[in-house]
Amino acid sequence: MAHPAPHSVTLRPSGRQFGVAAGVTILEAALDAGINLPYGCKNGACGACKGKVLAGKIDLGGAQDSALSAAERVAGLALFCCAKPLSDLTLEVREVNAARDIPVKTLPCRVQQLERVADDVMMIRLKLPTNERLQFLAGQYIEFLLADGKRRAFSLANAPHSSNSPHADDLLELHVRHVPGGNFTDHVFHQMKVKDILRIEGPLGSFFLREDSAKPILLVAGGTGFAPLKGLIEHALHIGATGKMRRPMQLYWGAKNRAGLYMNALAEKWAAENGISYTPVLSEPDADWTGRTGLVHEAVLADHPDLSAYQAYVCGAPVMCEAALRDFTARGLPKDEFFADVFSYAPK
Repeated sequence: MAHPAPHSVTLRPSGRQFGVAAGVTILEAALDAGINLPYGCKNGACGACKGKVLAGKIDLGGAQDSALSAAERVAGLALFCCAKPLSDLTLEVREVNAARDIPVKTLPCRVQQLERVADDVMMIRLKLPTNERLQFLAGQYIEFLLADGKRRAFSLANAPHSSNSPHADDLLELHVRHVPGGNFTDHVFHQMKVKDILRIEGPLGSFFLREDSAKPILLVAGGTGFAPLKGLIEHALHIGATGKMRRPMQLYWGAKNRAGLYMNALAEKWAAENGISYTPVLSEPDADWTGRTGLVHEAVLADHPDLSAYQAYVCGAPVMCEAALRDFTARGLPKDEFFADVFSYAPK
């Protein structure tokens, strides 16, 4: 049996359009098309995704009365997280275009998975409460709110949508490197257990993909600086699949030894299947290593005598980010095309 053709949705004031297949909510279809609409809970309870139907017919779905009053329904308002089109639609809605458009939340979360992906790197997946979602831009970070009043910041390693990842969007992925003597990372590696409850605040930070540029992208990671770049790449592949963005991407990942490239197979998969150039660089290479060696940002310089046409996203230790800024701009990279997520052991 053939599926009915999708309904077309036009957004005002932006004029952007996307299709919604049968049975799919307006919010899910928009996110799948690479269009960021505001949302909070995704189940009709919070009202963050509210907008106005200017033309067309809509099924309001399971919108709760507390989030969408009878008067608002009469006035043509809807919650796009649970509404589905019954015809082509024109909607009035505020799109999310930058980090400042996303509310910062404080939420409890539960440790869903702990996986030691290297001797000194733990991948943590955190599950949000059933009726909450954390809207964020790929590359942003969260902070753990600790009992002693201190905070610890970690970048999100997944993209904010689930379609390019086997994990639903109620999970947040972090890559935590063990810092010997560091109270929080000692706890992560020696005491933390699945089902532990933690408090987080986020999303935070201005490290996210600038989608309004057509420039080729350099992604430079040191160690667990790979985490936010993984999110950026997943997001770029997702919006590239919708035809919205197809920019060349080159990933350079620096580590001490081969074990430090803790998701090397994933990076190689991107290179084989998605055409992303991938260059691993080891500073203390294993005896049988035949690849690039030295400092990762110097490998970029060796390959690119002129960086004036590029946009760079750099993530790692302060010394690496500072050296990259100095040396990339000396090679012609415009300063406003350099974006850094500096990993330090103090709060960001």
